[in-house]
Formats: sequence, C-alpha cells, structure tokens
Amino acid sequence: MKVVVLTGAGISAESGVPTFRGEDGLWEGHRPEDVATPEAFDADRALVQRFYDARRASLARVQPNAAHRALAELEQVLGDDLLLVTQNIDDLHERGGSKRVLHMHGELRAAWCTACDQRTPWLGTLLDEPPCPACGAHALRPDVVWFGEMPYEMDTIHLALFSCDLFVSIGTSGVVYPAAGFVDYAAAGGADTLELNLERAANSDFRVSRQGLASELVPAWVGELTATLQAGA
Repeated sequence: MKVVVLTGAGISAESGVPTFRGEDGLWEGHRPEDVATPEAFDADRALVQRFYDARRASLARVQPNAAHRALAELEQVLGDDLLLVTQNIDDLHERGGSKRVLHMHGELRAAWCTACDQRTPWLGTLLDEPPCPACGAHALRPDVVWFGEMPYEMDTIHLALFSCDLFVSIGTSGVVYPAAGFVDYAAAGGADTLELNLERAANSDFRVSRQGLASELVPAWVGELTATLQAGA
C-alpha cells in the first residue's frame, strides 16, 4: 500500500509550536507580510532575520509528541511506500524518528545562500549576516518558503498523490494552496482519503474525517492501518 501523509501546524501545536496564525490575524505577533515575503526581507533584513532566529532558537524548548512518533513507526512498516510531506518548518518529525520527510515549505534549521543556491544545516543566528560555508558570500536567508514563492518538490508530491492508495491529511486547515488541493489530486488518482484534524477542513472533500487531537487520532489510525496490513500479509 502506498500512502501519502500531509501534516500541518496542528500536529506540532500540541508540542508547543505556535500555529501559523492566531485569532488576531498575527503570526507570533507579526503581520505575515512583514516577516514572510521576499519584499519584507528586502525592506528590513534585520527584522526578518531576528524573527526567524527567535523561532529557530525556540525549537530547543519543544519535543515531538505521540503523533510524530506514530508516523515514524508507520515508516518502519511501510518504508518507501510512505511519503511524509509536511507544511511545517520545524524538525519534530525527524526528532520523532521519521527519516523520509519532505519539507514543502523549507526548514527552520537550514540556511539558503541566494548567491550560490547552496542550502546548509543551520542552528545559530543569521542576524549578523555570516558568510555562506560554500561560497563565502554574505547572502544567507532562512531556508523557508515565503508568500509568493513556490513550495519545494511539487512535482514529486503530485506524482506521489496520483499513484498512492491512501492520502491522509493531519492537522491542516485545508485553505492554503497548493496543499489544499492535494485531496483532489489523490482522489483523481483513485486514492482513498482521510482527514485527522481538530475540526473538519474547509474544503471537506475527504471521504472520511475524524475530529480530535493529533496525539490521539494519529497513533490510533497508525495502529489500525498496521493491523490491517499485517492481517493481509
């Protein structure tokens, strides 16, 4: 069985990672257009670097939860037949044990050199404009996909969606494209579709939708799927 799993902010919220946007329309106290666009970076590099430096540092204070660990267990069962795609830029999936993770919106603990296009693991600050380890240019920015930029590996994701047997969306609102359209791609390819979320997504195109905490729903679903696969082996 080929499975594609998409995760969003909801899976990491239980670990203490702030969700993308709060009820006041702000993103951790900032308007998204002030910290998450190429134009914002051009206008005030220091503000944007400080914002992402703080977010990067905050990862040390959070830990993977039961949902992250359950998906790592599913990877042990399915191997290459599981594609885990995340909209999150944290590293909780990796720390939870997953090894095959596609970060469609980039990674907080990575830096991208706009001079040589090299991407480098990065744990420290970018505020002081350090040189690129590859070319020496002072042109590093967070390796994060901002508004107006194309998410990573879209061809890989679309091919997987068209060829999978099951698409599962976990902890995502279903309103931000292109990810909001993944359920339609999967269904068009004949896949079954399942949503695990606090509430039914806005697009509500999933064949089955279960509401609740990711830390409870995901381990339960992984247990069910694993038992089904073992029974059919």
